[in-house]
Amino acid sequence: MSTRHESFDVAIVGAGIAGLAHAWAALRRGLRVVVLERDDRADGASVRNFGMTWPIGQLPGNGLQTALHSRELWLELADASGLWLKLCGSLHLAYRDDEWAVLQEFAATATDDGYQVGLLTANQVLDMSPATNPEGLRGGMRSETELGINPRTAIARFAAWLAEQPGATFRFGTTATAVETGRVTTQAGDTFNAERIIICSGSDTRTLFPEVLARSGVRLCKLQMLRTPTQPKGWTLGPHLASGLTLRHYRLFEACPSFSALRARIAEETPELDRFGIHILAAQNDRGEVLLGDSHEYDADIQPQDKPEIDELILREVRKMIRLPNWTIAHRWHGVYVKHPTQSVIDVEPLKGVRIVTSFGGAGMTLALGYADLNWK
Repeated sequence: MSTRHESFDVAIVGAGIAGLAHAWAALRRGLRVVVLERDDRADGASVRNFGMTWPIGQLPGNGLQTALHSRELWLELADASGLWLKLCGSLHLAYRDDEWAVLQEFAATATDDGYQVGLLTANQVLDMSPATNPEGLRGGMRSETELGINPRTAIARFAAWLAEQPGATFRFGTTATAVETGRVTTQAGDTFNAERIIICSGSDTRTLFPEVLARSGVRLCKLQMLRTPTQPKGWTLGPHLASGLTLRHYRLFEACPSFSALRARIAEETPELDRFGIHILAAQNDRGEVLLGDSHEYDADIQPQDKPEIDELILREVRKMIRLPNWTIAHRWHGVYVKHPTQSVIDVEPLKGVRIVTSFGGAGMTLALGYADLNWK
């Protein structure tokens, strides 16, 4: 069997959102790019998520600015490629006094930090999202910057559109097994020469440079999610919805004076939620399906089998927050991604001209486009 030898300016390993983002950034600069993906299509965390871009979850400064730049690029990409995108924003809902206190404290200074947020009364929340459960609702915080994307179709459309651009080559079903300066070698013995090599292989921390990733301190994180069938025609969830549990999941709320009391109350009342890292988000895609989740299990706690207990806890908490016409669960699944305890991304150069870019910590849809473009500059 003959082997292939090809040369490019840039070789990228992985066709998930991080790999596609770097491919686009390189193509925008007139470079010749090859993307190597071991599967027939991206099948990892990039297609196993809510499809949310979530600037409201990023820390002020570089994190938020990267997310907002990603948002601009998603809008440009949707216009150019035809992928579905929704300008929906988000609502954080408060059903307890400590949740409402954290939202008020955050909103008091958020606009100074660049967040586009505002507080809403309970009635204003219900006007914006009739799906919200009114029982016990204190109020909410509206954010204008979040987008809705269907990851199952968006990643495939993104890749197909990139493949049509001048200078782009995609090799699906191609497993990279060795990387050295200037060269990627595949399982089939093919070689791809490139001045720059970027490895975006997601949760695969064993195939390429495992010792580098082990030293970096990254952890594997598994999340479970659920999806309903298409809801009745005309029914809409409205903005992405987040419960008060979500406030303890994102570090930017930790500075709020009431945050410690909120976290302690949740730990005392519902320790099972902390055990599985459960917080509640809800989103609706272009098919009218509602996505619900999620949970967080790490490293040795990760098992191949999903836990029905986690699904039931998610549904228990979701029912406190929203009302659905159809509560049937059509699909249950999980995703695994790489996460660092403190860093929003791992970007290291193990060899000259070779970079590993991974560990967006579950925020790849939010950060990858902006990170790749800004970093290339």
